[in-house]
Amino acid sequence: MIIQPKRLTVAALLLAGAAALAGCQRETGPDPLELTGKMFIFNYRLAYATYMITLTKTEPVPEGSTVVATFENPAGGAPLTLDRKLFAKLDKVVLESPDVTCVKKQRPYAVTIEVKGPDGAILQTLKTQVISNLDQDILPAKALVVGPAYDKNPEVFKDGKTPEHFETAKCPS
Repeated sequence: MIIQPKRLTVAALLLAGAAALAGCQRETGPDPLELTGKMFIFNYRLAYATYMITLTKTEPVPEGSTVVATFENPAGGAPLTLDRKLFAKLDKVVLESPDVTCVKKQRPYAVTIEVKGPDGAILQTLKTQVISNLDQDILPAKALVVGPAYDKNPEVFKDGKTPEHFETAKCPS
């Protein structure tokens, strides 16, 4: 049996078209954000700690979309939440939690991130854990500096003198 070139071309085009249509059968598109970083930030000068989550946009999101992050509260109690607008032209998303206390070394803390469309529909959900390699008691109990000029905190530096030992942050029992 001899296959004519015209029939072979038509068969190849039909096969390519079927493969292209099969690729369009997904009910949802790829996830719009990818987790690229997660850590605790300890600000020694100002005596606070926060979660820091970084994401990279892998797909466009509709105008008016938001990202809602829910952070486990290391001190216990209600989770901490953060709601941010996603901007179409920015490829990076940085989420910094409100200040946290009682962070313990090597303990995993849960974080959930939801990407919501302009209508409030959830487009993506990311779940992860953040683990610190330090306890929060490395931080001073009070900010070392105050004000916009980072002046020495008079509550810490009595009469302008450096204390022999800095009091460190404590977690209420």
